[in-house]
Amino acid sequence: AALDGVRDELPHSIAVVVQDVEPREDSDLIDVYADIVVERDSQKAIIIGKKGSRLARVGAAAREQIEPLLGSRVFLSLHVKVAKDWQRDPKQLGRLGF
Repeated sequence: AALDGVRDELPHSIAVVVQDVEPREDSDLIDVYADIVVERDSQKAIIIGKKGSRLARVGAAAREQIEPLLGSRVFLSLHVKVAKDWQRDPKQLGRLGF
């Protein structure tokens, strides 16, 4: 879902890392915390969009895909982070799960 609408601008410069998934106490919600990682500040701005509009769309689309997989409603917390040239750094690739 994170790549929808940005394929031409960020073809391979994006990674998504799920940091935590935990059921919420006294609720049927599952909290999912994820980072969207890009290589440059300009790419971060593209992902976030004007006033956060693109990130909100990404979150909504991702939630629609995650909820059937988990069989529960999901609270999705997305954060966009910059990791300079992560694709060329073996340590960063490892941290990102590659």
